[in-house]
Amino acid sequence: MKDIWNEVVDEGVAFPQEDELTDGSAREFFAQQTYCGVAVDESGKAYGMYILHPNNVGRCGHIANASYAVSSESRGLHIGEKLVRDCIAQAKAHGFGILQFNAVVATNIHARHLYERIGFKQLGTIPGGFRMDDGHYEDICPYYIETI
Repeated sequence: MKDIWNEVVDEGVAFPQEDELTDGSAREFFAQQTYCGVAVDESGKAYGMYILHPNNVGRCGHIANASYAVSSESRGLHIGEKLVRDCIAQAKAHGFGILQFNAVVATNIHARHLYERIGFKQLGTIPGGFRMDDGHYEDICPYYIETI
């Protein structure tokens, strides 16, 4: 999972994190999640993964947040859709009524089309909300879906 996660971090166009996970920090980071899903084949090769956790606490604790990572060699195989659909089911199973994505980069058209096709609704646009790896800023688009 760490290698797939770090690949997306290094690309600098989707995750807010800037630093790679080490073996130790990865164990701690993934252990802190409510759920981690991994797409693997029969041989155990990992193609993608996601993390699921509360987006907030207390009165907003019923809202989950998730992040997805698909290895560059696995993109275009519809792994992302399988991960998102499983994540919605896991969010519901873990008692979350809403799954919200806080920072979908506006230029991430493939992800945005996938979310909209599945039924996520865009909440608006935050101008210049994401600093790309090359230093320029892109808009971000929060999305949500009810899991009920």
